Parts: sequence; C-alpha cells; structure tokens
Amino acid sequence: MAAWGERLAGVRGVLLDISGVLYDGGEGGGAPIVGSVEALARLKRSQLKVRFCTNESQKSRGDLVGMLRRLGFDISEGEVTAPAPAACLILKERGLRPHLLIHDGVRSEFDQIDTSNPNCVVIADAGEGFSYQNMNKAFQVLMELENPVLFSLGKGRYYKETSGLMLDVGPYTKALEYACGIEAEVVGKPSPEFFKSALWEMRVEAHQAIMIGDDIVGDVSGAQRCGMRALQVRTGKFRPSDEHHPEVKADGYVDNLAEAVDLLLQHADK
Repeated sequence: MAAWGERLAGVRGVLLDISGVLYDGGEGGGAPIVGSVEALARLKRSQLKVRFCTNESQKSRGDLVGMLRRLGFDISEGEVTAPAPAACLILKERGLRPHLLIHDGVRSEFDQIDTSNPNCVVIADAGEGFSYQNMNKAFQVLMELENPVLFSLGKGRYYKETSGLMLDVGPYTKALEYACGIEAEVVGKPSPEFFKSALWEMRVEAHQAIMIGDDIVGDVSGAQRCGMRALQVRTGKFRPSDEHHPEVKADGYVDNLAEAVDLLLQHADK
C-alpha cells in the first residue's frame, strides 16, 4: 500500500458510520468504543467537515442522536444521514403508500406517511418483529401488487451489539426478494444515492471525502463505488477475513476511530 500521506492527501470531508465505529449497541443503550468520544471531538475541532452516515433503522434519528449524546458524543440530528427520513422523501415523491415491516422504535419517522391501501412494502431492521406472521403479511402485500415495490432500509447481513452479533435486515430482505421474484430498492448504504445525498449535505466532492466504517461491503465498497476513499476500523462487525476480501480492499485498515483520526489530522487536506 502507498504511504498514508499519499492515501489521505486532499481529504476535506469525513463520513462516519455510527454503529461499530462510535459505539456498540445493546442493553441500556450500549457502550462507546474505547477512545471514540475523544476522537470525534478532536475531528470536529479540525478543519475537516464531518457527517454521520448510518443504516440505523431501529431508532428514529432523534432517539439515536439523544442516545449518542448521553454516551458523550458531540452530534446533532442535522448532521446525520439516515435511511428512514430518506425513504419518506422517496415515498412522498412517488406517491407510494407503504406496508411497514419495521421496528416500533422507528415508526414515528413515518407518522406523516399514508399507509392505507398499501402499494409497496418498506422493510427495516424489525428485530423481534421479524415473525413468520409479519414476514408473510409483507409477502402477501407484494404478491397482490401488479408491480411490486420493496424498499429495504439498508441491506446489511449482521451487526455487533455488546452481547454479540445480530442478524440485520438483509437476510429478511433476501427472503422476500426470493419469494416474490423481485429486487429490493435499497435506501441506505451501500446505495450510491444515499452516499451522494450525504456528500451533498457536507458540500464536499466524492474525491475529497473518506468513509470510515466497520462493514467491508456496506461502508467500504459502497463508498469506493461512489469515488470516495474508505477506511475500515477493526471494531464493530469487523472480521479478520475482511482484510483478505476477494473483491473489496479498503484504502486502509485501522484499529479504531482514534487511530483513523490520528492519521487524518496528520495527513489529510495536505
């Protein structure tokens, strides 16, 4: 690999994943990853622009930010690009009325959306809501439509909580795709449109931005496909095999957010 100075030259904006980078979720709100609170504070004191890009779909954006602030993080709702608000914009633009297979914690994001006589399905990380009955109802809604439309808020395979690895929305989305013979529209990472909206909010071009995440596919590959650079942290869902992924190679691997910030402050925007 090229020297860090070469790999990070010209970076003006930083997109941060949240789960697995800032904190690990779990009972009582989870726990910050060691050094991440201080690392974020240092990053925000620098000249670099910072935005958060998350696939969190069990909590509303307001609840997520409130929880992170209680853990000590300097973060505001307006700095977060999240899939539920993005999905609401798409539903309104296209005049779609969703059947919602989502977690109760994120339901408030859809309060202004008409859900009567649904003509599409929105699936998110519903957690315990992924019962046979609820999955089958979503399947039935899709099969009754002449042109079935399925939105998936992210498409991750799994994520890490303090108690261990947890299944994410992706496996359930795959089940509905397979059963209905359709392909979901992903709202969230690794969708290029999702990354582009975060870049637009940050007012930074793709080649000037770097993504820091724990997911080799959703974070690293997704960002690179948009023309960004990407670092993978060895926290959260990171697996040692990620560094030998057959198709995706991060622009660098770091032990945690603190190391990433050290390197950025030393080499970026040079």
